[in-house]
Amino acid sequence: MRYIFNILIPFFLFTGQVLLAQEVIILEGEYQNRNIFVSNSPTQSGIGYCSFEVRVNGNIVTDQIEARAYEIDLTVFDLKINDPVLIQIKHKRGCTPKILNPDALISKPTFNIEAIALSDEGVLTWSTTDEHGKLPFVIQQYKWNKWVDVGEVQGNGTPELNKYSFIVAFISGQNKFRIVQKINSQRLRQSESITIKSERPKLNYVYNRRNKKVVFSHTTAYEIHDKFGQLIMRGFDSQADVGHLTKDEYYLSFDSLTEVFAKK
Repeated sequence: MRYIFNILIPFFLFTGQVLLAQEVIILEGEYQNRNIFVSNSPTQSGIGYCSFEVRVNGNIVTDQIEARAYEIDLTVFDLKINDPVLIQIKHKRGCTPKILNPDALISKPTFNIEAIALSDEGVLTWSTTDEHGKLPFVIQQYKWNKWVDVGEVQGNGTPELNKYSFIVAFISGQNKFRIVQKINSQRLRQSESITIKSERPKLNYVYNRRNKKVVFSHTTAYEIHDKFGQLIMRGFDSQADVGHLTKDEYYLSFDSLTEVFAKK
């Protein structure tokens, strides 16, 4: 995971008659055999450049940074893939250097699925090789005409054989699951899907107009979208309190179903 933020350092630099407060940009992640590139803006006065010190894991960078752009060479720090990296870029106030490739310290999905299985009791198991970064595995279930995230297991991030398991909740009828890894909410790598038929009976619901609640026949994951497709509510319960919704028609998704629900 990475973090980029600016911190005001609670002391000052004296340069002649000018009093300059100092700030620092912090970038944190894991080494991926890539260097960091920085666009270095001029100071507010137009004299010199914004950055004046760069440190990598506490070690000062001796390369030239008094330039319009510069490269932070991570190869000189004897880092191995996935070693932790903390970069501190100290700069003057009134200007801010820009890190051009902050994703360079984020692991990318590389796993291979060696086996995947799903038991009748809902235990999803899978094994992997060739992991090169500690990224979470996201378990997705196909329902409501889309893939829905239903769980997460942290990956080990090592190339040898790794084994994982997760207990899933079945819907009635056909159940389909897969494993994916993401960066910045985008799916980048996935397993093949695995399918099993559940004996769970179909659920139904009633709308209790008195207490303004949707009551399901059994506990279930649910989503409510407005008529424009915008997500309004989601949860996992035996009922959904819809008292705050305006009178209108909504799409109610639960179990394996999506139905039109009229709030009155």
